[in-house]
Amino acid sequence: MQRRDFLKKASVGAVAGAAATIAAPAIAQALPNIKWRLTSSFPKSLDTIYGGADVLANRLRAMTGGKFDIRVFPGGEIVPGLQALDAVQQGTVECCHTCSYYYVGKDKTFGFGTSIPFGMTARQMNAWMYYGGGQKLLDDFYSDYNVLSFAGGNTGTQMGGWWRKEVKTVADLKGIKMRIAGLGGNVFSALGVVPQQVAGGDIYPALEKGTIDAAEWVGPYDDEKLGFYKVAKNYYFPGWWEPGPVIHFFVNKAEWAKLPKEYQEAFQAAAYEANVTMMAEYDHKNPAALAKLMQSGVKVREFSSEILKATYKAATDLYADESSKNPAFKKIFVEYDKYRRTQAAWFSLAERRMDSFLQTGK
Repeated sequence: MQRRDFLKKASVGAVAGAAATIAAPAIAQALPNIKWRLTSSFPKSLDTIYGGADVLANRLRAMTGGKFDIRVFPGGEIVPGLQALDAVQQGTVECCHTCSYYYVGKDKTFGFGTSIPFGMTARQMNAWMYYGGGQKLLDDFYSDYNVLSFAGGNTGTQMGGWWRKEVKTVADLKGIKMRIAGLGGNVFSALGVVPQQVAGGDIYPALEKGTIDAAEWVGPYDDEKLGFYKVAKNYYFPGWWEPGPVIHFFVNKAEWAKLPKEYQEAFQAAAYEANVTMMAEYDHKNPAALAKLMQSGVKVREFSSEILKATYKAATDLYADESSKNPAFKKIFVEYDKYRRTQAAWFSLAERRMDSFLQTGK
């Protein structure tokens, strides 16, 4: 009797197992095979910032059994790095990994997607985009360019760049040709700096040849890899123009609409992962890289109060002027600045005091 019960249960189990075996592929087969191309604005050698796109692509393949396959191309292979958004907008590729503020030449409103001078930090930007209404504001703006946006990384507050000579006063800035992206270039321009828009892979030769006198990029880890310290020894901080720069995945709206809901959800989850892990990776790598740079004779210098006060005023004037003539800019700036002030009040209470004590013991 026990043997018959055992055989009966075994038969039922075998049938159930066979059904599961049949059902799994059937479910997988219900979703299409999709192949996309992603063009990056970054060279492959910058493994952390470029790697955000690899995180997205690898995670999507893992979550969909390889059925949603995104091939990542470094800047320059399909289009130049600073034309990544244009390629998505025009449908040349389905998506890209780039910085929104590379495109402030089209409209200064693009600055908000990445970072604006004296704006929000990485944590504050995440809070604004994910919970503070920032994502909707950005996508309403990006909609006019035929794209959707997804946060896909952050470097944290950046350094103030590499300078051939010391700059102590506002007068020292006049006539300096500096590679700088986003609205930081507009602010510096008001103080006499001549901003240059140069893609990441082209910065070193421009600095080496003297085509530019100063260059900002990211922070110690990436800056060391690009070798800027070999041709400019003065390394300034803070990068007031990039307190929390977001790197974005932009997706063509028509291509996004074609995706099954399951793939859209997987894409968003993978983008979240890329966003969070990039920041953690930079926090892990930057301290050791800074120590190496200092051992190589790099002089780490702080921007003077005179320069910081002057750039802050120039930034404030820029926002007021642009808001007076650009409705899209004003719409986002009003909400962005309101949220920034609320965040600053909170961070100045708990975060600032704790950081101050840990760093100074006072």
